Amino acid sequence: MERVGKLASQKAVVIFSKSTCCMCHAIKRLFYEQGVSPAVYELDEEAKGKEMEWALIMRLGCNPPVPAVFIGGKFVGSPNTLMTLHLNGSLKKMLRDAGALWL
Repeated sequence: MERVGKLASQKAVVIFSKSTCCMCHAIKRLFYEQGVSPAVYELDEEAKGKEMEWALIMRLGCNPPVPAVFIGGKFVGSPNTLMTLHLNGSLKKMLRDAGALWL
């Protein structure tokens, strides 16, 4: 969990993903379309990806463990949560507050 926390706090938006996950692709695209350039860690391509995946499951209760999105170093939640935040306008405010968006 230490590695996940450290990586999650290094950039305004961090996504833990898997390269073969369609929901991960959709969430990354959501951020790209907002003009955000997140740090993306593909757990199936990371040397310690299995350990990070386990930390996401055990410590944060992510089930499934990806996509796991952190904004401003804080875990945001599941894709359903992200889409709700996007649709109600809260996501843009969170992104501005974290310094990921300037407008």
